[in-house]
Amino acid sequence: MSQPMLEFNGLVSGYGDTMVLRDVGGAVGPGEVLGILGRNGVGKTTLMKTLAGFIRPQQGAITLNGRSVLPLPPQNRLRAGMAYAPQENVVFGDLSVHENLWLHLDDHDESRYASCLSHFPRLSERMAQRSGLLSGGERKLLSFTRSIGLRAPLTLLDEPTEGVQPENIERMAGVVRTQCSSGAAFVIVEQNLAFLLSVATSVLVMDHGQVQLDKPISEVSREALEAFLMV
Repeated sequence: MSQPMLEFNGLVSGYGDTMVLRDVGGAVGPGEVLGILGRNGVGKTTLMKTLAGFIRPQQGAITLNGRSVLPLPPQNRLRAGMAYAPQENVVFGDLSVHENLWLHLDDHDESRYASCLSHFPRLSERMAQRSGLLSGGERKLLSFTRSIGLRAPLTLLDEPTEGVQPENIERMAGVVRTQCSSGAAFVIVEQNLAFLLSVATSVLVMDHGQVQLDKPISEVSREALEAFLMV
């Protein structure tokens, strides 16, 4: 791995008195994808919310390009270069597709979305439509496109392919690989093992709020990863 863009160590985090994460650590460098894998309920989303600033850990460190982001709220982490697409509530349902893409931006630079919209023309066709009327998979595509358009050096994606059609999942993978070729980094929580294997450079497997495996993807077999997902 190159010099980490994002590094987190010793994270202990959760909700109130309930600790979900126990001494969780990992890292991802420029041009790399860290895949987060594990069964439902093992702490993957809690980790993403902690990294994004929506949960403050009780212990541990999170650095972005060598600087701690622990004091920063989510909006300031975005300004520092960390974008986040959550698993739930991925779009503003009462707003149009166009408003979801542009409401949070000061400019109207069409080029920021050109690549994604060329891959997902359905979104272009529905610019005036209320986002709440999109299918679940289309809402995920909108969230993904909005996150890519932020042009953040680091993007956190929580279950980005959930409900997305297979051909669009392949296009999402292509977008991620293109972004990485320009030096961007990703942390991706994903249950779709085929998608994860197609983009990840390293994988972190979680169980019961702890790290069970943290290795380059080249050093672990698909069968080994599948075994972690078995109930």
